[in-house]
Amino acid sequence: MKTGGKGSGSKGAGGRGTGGKATGNSARSGRPPAAGAPRGKRPSHDARRRAAARPAGGEERVQRPVRPRPVEEASKPTRAQVKATKADSRQFTRERGAETAQVLSTGVQQLVVTPDENEMRIDRFLEARFPQLSFSHIQRIVRKGELRVDGKRADSKDRLSEGQTVRIPPLRLEEQAERPRSAKADADTIGFLRSITLYEDDDVMVLNKPAGLAVQGGSGTTRHVDQMLDALTGKDGQKPRLVHRLDKDTAGCLVIAKSRFAAATLAKTFRSRSARKVYWALVAGVPRVRQGRISTYLAREEAYDGDQRMAVAKHGEDGAMHAVTYYAVVETAAQKLGWLSLKPVTGRTHQLRAHAAHIGHPIIGDPKYFNIQNWELPGGIQNKLHLLARRIVLPHPRGKGTIDVSAPLPPHMRQSWNLLGFDDAPYDPIVEAPDE
Repeated sequence: MKTGGKGSGSKGAGGRGTGGKATGNSARSGRPPAAGAPRGKRPSHDARRRAAARPAGGEERVQRPVRPRPVEEASKPTRAQVKATKADSRQFTRERGAETAQVLSTGVQQLVVTPDENEMRIDRFLEARFPQLSFSHIQRIVRKGELRVDGKRADSKDRLSEGQTVRIPPLRLEEQAERPRSAKADADTIGFLRSITLYEDDDVMVLNKPAGLAVQGGSGTTRHVDQMLDALTGKDGQKPRLVHRLDKDTAGCLVIAKSRFAAATLAKTFRSRSARKVYWALVAGVPRVRQGRISTYLAREEAYDGDQRMAVAKHGEDGAMHAVTYYAVVETAAQKLGWLSLKPVTGRTHQLRAHAAHIGHPIIGDPKYFNIQNWELPGGIQNKLHLLARRIVLPHPRGKGTIDVSAPLPPHMRQSWNLLGFDDAPYDPIVEAPDE
């Protein structure tokens, strides 16, 4: 005898059935119809779902809806989270440096340039990866050709591209203990930087770097601009960055980027020679041609005392790079001294100092390139480098017009100008010189 319809019904205690369609009365099916459901009709899909979720004890669990957090509240990190993130980042940097030091002490290392390091200069890539390396050490391994990029020799100023492989020679690195930051020292440093600031906005600073203050660290150099910029690190962890350099004994305009965006944009500006730079110098003698162009190749040479100098080289020589400088005579002092305004088109190391010496008129007080024998310094003039980065003109990184900043004469040059009767008038003949 037939005992059921299409499927069998079932019900929990006191609940609603979820079975199939009844075939007739309850006596024929052998089971009572589902409680609470119309006789002869199949329960709805929702009813069957609720019945399946009901616990065995017969009590239906009710789940309260969870109120979602607002998107703004969920995405905004707390102060503690931000602090922890920064601490983790610093810890990661220390661990990466320690790991790299261990690898380098045992052999050659091949490092791949990451997306964040795209367009980064080689020397700054090494500074970021290996904080234990001094600036002079970095320059030495690059100069000797021990560092290779994709198997080729490279200059410290060359730019890296994402995916390139940098070969690092075996090195012995000393672990540097992290020195605690002093709030008072940071406040003093910030006060000093503010006192020498010529221009500042949200993206750019232009400092009036004093003569004798190094821009970056090196052998025996513990106080320099790059180290001082640590005190200006913002709450977001961004530290102001150098975008070009001045020699230690050169005074004047030094451009600093306050954000990563500004650093990348200004780096392209200097690379494309869109920044106009004007220097003032006091030189021995007076050039016969009052306005001229100096064009040579320059290459590094090791001096007998181990110091680094740039020398005029021939095209094609190892490491020789083209250098162009325009100059104009502003004033003279009895044909003994000349005030030159200089406009470098290229930006080679020691370019202006080497070029001035090349034309027979080295800069007064230059310990590396002053090459006139038995030349006597006039009384009252200090034997310090008389070279000033007088003016910098460049487009704002965010397109907000043009930044045009001039630096005053440093004390030792002001003393010489007063002694010689030079008037630093607003007109400068070099401004009419070509940009290439």
